[in-house]
Amino acid sequence: MTLAQMKGKVLALIEELNPHSELLTDDPDIAAKLLPVIEQVMIELSRLKKLPRLITKEVKKGELLDFAALQALCGREIYQLGLITGVEYLLRAGGTVVQILSDGTAQVDVFVYPLPIEGDDYAFELSRDVLEIMPYGIAADLLKTDLSADGGKIYAQRYADLLRLLDPRYQLPGVQILGGVTL
Repeated sequence: MTLAQMKGKVLALIEELNPHSELLTDDPDIAAKLLPVIEQVMIELSRLKKLPRLITKEVKKGELLDFAALQALCGREIYQLGLITGVEYLLRAGGTVVQILSDGTAQVDVFVYPLPIEGDDYAFELSRDVLEIMPYGIAADLLKTDLSADGGKIYAQRYADLLRLLDPRYQLPGVQILGGVTL
């Protein structure tokens, strides 16, 4: 879904859509708030249904990988580390620095923020289930100060209900034991 499509969905939902207007609405307050609210809700939802990326790097014993180094390798802003495989390691600094304890190829799962929105042709990276929830969160925030719309409470309640149904997993968890188990 593109930004233009999301704007259309939200404005139609709150009955403010004017397809003949360059801004898609005749309400200047809503037009001014629309993009910042979309970005805020997008970030919120991306932390619930994470955007995973895999970083593979040859590492040496004693090397430190902090968020800045991982972000440079990934080319994206990272907010959380996931599973690390391929080498022995120790997490430091509250889980934001990886101290490598053996030479090898580290495979580091990370979770990233979506790319910043740039233009109406921006394509959201979020999954379809999240994109279907997003308009309700945006509508709730847009209308929270609108007394005639009862503060967007209807949209806020619908958004909260849909968030409870959102499954944050991409797959069922599993366990893999390498090298056998001694009991």
